[in-house]
Amino acid sequence: QCEKLWTDIVNMQKNNKIGHFVGSIVNISEQAMPTGVQKFMIIDGQQRMTTLTLMLIALRDYGYDHPEDNTINPGGINGMCIQNDYGMGEEKYKMLLSKKDKDILIKLVDRAPIDESVKSKLIDNYNFFVKKINEKELTPAQIFEGVGKLQIVNITLDRSQDDPQLIFESLNSTGMDLSKSDLIRNYMLMGLSPDEQDGIYKNYWYPMEDLFDYSRGTWLMDRFFKHYLTFKHGKIPVESKVYDDFKNYYQNKTYESVLALSEDLYRCAKYYTNIYYANSGDKQLDYVFKDIKALNMDVASPFLIKVYCDYENKVIEKDGFIEILRLCETYVFRRSITGIPTNSLNKTFNLAVRSIIKDNYINSVKAFFIMLDSYKEFPSDEDFVDKLKFKDIYNMRTRNYILSKFENFDNKSPITIENYTVEHIMPQNKNLSEAWKNALGENYDEIQKKYLHTIGNLTLTAYNSEMSDRSFEDKLNMHGGFRESALRLNSYVVKQITWNKDTIEQRADELCELAKSIWKYPVLSQEELSEFLPEIDDEQYSIESYEYLSDKSMKLYDALDKKILNISEDIKREFKKLYIAYKVETNFVDIIPQKSKLRLVVNMKFEDVIDPKNICINITDKSSWGNGDIEIFYNDLSQLDDIMDIIMQSYKLQSDDVE
Repeated sequence: QCEKLWTDIVNMQKNNKIGHFVGSIVNISEQAMPTGVQKFMIIDGQQRMTTLTLMLIALRDYGYDHPEDNTINPGGINGMCIQNDYGMGEEKYKMLLSKKDKDILIKLVDRAPIDESVKSKLIDNYNFFVKKINEKELTPAQIFEGVGKLQIVNITLDRSQDDPQLIFESLNSTGMDLSKSDLIRNYMLMGLSPDEQDGIYKNYWYPMEDLFDYSRGTWLMDRFFKHYLTFKHGKIPVESKVYDDFKNYYQNKTYESVLALSEDLYRCAKYYTNIYYANSGDKQLDYVFKDIKALNMDVASPFLIKVYCDYENKVIEKDGFIEILRLCETYVFRRSITGIPTNSLNKTFNLAVRSIIKDNYINSVKAFFIMLDSYKEFPSDEDFVDKLKFKDIYNMRTRNYILSKFENFDNKSPITIENYTVEHIMPQNKNLSEAWKNALGENYDEIQKKYLHTIGNLTLTAYNSEMSDRSFEDKLNMHGGFRESALRLNSYVVKQITWNKDTIEQRADELCELAKSIWKYPVLSQEELSEFLPEIDDEQYSIESYEYLSDKSMKLYDALDKKILNISEDIKREFKKLYIAYKVETNFVDIIPQKSKLRLVVNMKFEDVIDPKNICINITDKSSWGNGDIEIFYNDLSQLDDIMDIIMQSYKLQSDDVE
């Protein structure tokens, strides 16, 4: 933005243009004061004004630092554009920013020293203008003249008649998007008195923005608001609608309600950033948080925030909190090893929030994970070990996490993984030496291809470059070799005299047994689990249960059933007493069998459906078996593609929020 402004001024001056329009400033006046400076709250144009101010400060400073250049008047620039000559305190400054940037701008205006360790976009952009001015593409006088030729429309609203929030949203509906965090903050604070705004911002919003290192972490704060809404209201917002959903949920904008919400947001933001940055200050918790961070488990955040809240409120003890954190870590990791798609994990963790029973907290969470089925399942020990043994670990993003876990589990002298590199015991080089060919046997090339990147052939070393493609005997006995290593990962290796298919498999078996202890499957006795099992309907239904299905309607059903189940493996079909349900988390379409046709109920609002063939019937106000406001009658196979178009719309409504 600063570079664009500079380019526009240069082009205007070099082409002798009489002016250049740079946009509008929309403001609303604060209550008029009998003395002092009239103040205005800027609703739109903050970036524009800040950019111009930084350019003028840089130009003024050039004038002060180069008194020999008498073509500009730095004192005049300062008095007209940057400061109010006779103002006192904060009224001395033409413009004040929010607290995060306020102090930096004041220091720049006052020419006060700024610690070199301070990072700020204001400083970066001020330095950009200093550099441009010193390059002399334009003279200082030409720059100042160019600023004076810029054309701006200034709009001042009437506080008694105009709604600043609605105007703010309208103005920011086009052009450079504001972050969701900015929109939410302005929505909450706008409408409060200046003193109320200042108090809530200073005590809650500024500290919360500081948690996210706001200048670089705006995207993370935006993500937090999505997790917060999910945690609080049980529905995962679509990414693009987080701000709209926030407004729908929090329409009470009295000072008391905004204060309470700000307090809760700040508290939950602390939990979220403690986990994300692993900086809670508690060594035990941060040790676990680092592992969670390594697995990129942000989809679990609504559930983790909930459990963190309960831990802080003494609902569970620290040991229980850590046990649940490790359970979530294990669930995500086992699924990544067994290759189960992860695109529904956010929905699973959202369901986990609702599964908690406070009087039996830990067991209710364990039971939830144990009872997951289909695409949500918690991989068993058998499935986990079968896949882990032959998984390409080396090319996984989490390989260092995996090797570190093997090395440091129950280790009183844990290592720092960053001090080591991954070593292939059997080398990667396709041109194996004769020693390696002899060790691996006749099928050495097949063995290398199959086992090279698997857990049985990987270890850690501080001497990776020295080991290179050496023989196994050399790797054992060289300086820094395996025999000099105290790493647990090498305890099996140092006992061997050769390295081949059998030793790789045996080592993999040992590590896989250890893996079952590191990433433990949740265990409950049958009696403990029975407390959480849903009541089972005595009647079990199947496709044969529907007496109305004729040969014709059965053909229609078979074709539609196949199409629906082929959409995604996350779809679950349930045979109910009166209809057949297809669901992800909730039903998206239900089929009611009839003799000559099928009646479908689609779970969408009628006004939201795109129906170019007009096959949908509005049943919004009618009682009906099934779930939804749309009815479709299906009596001929030629309708199948049109019907699937409607069903896909309903399915996508449930799937749009998947990360």
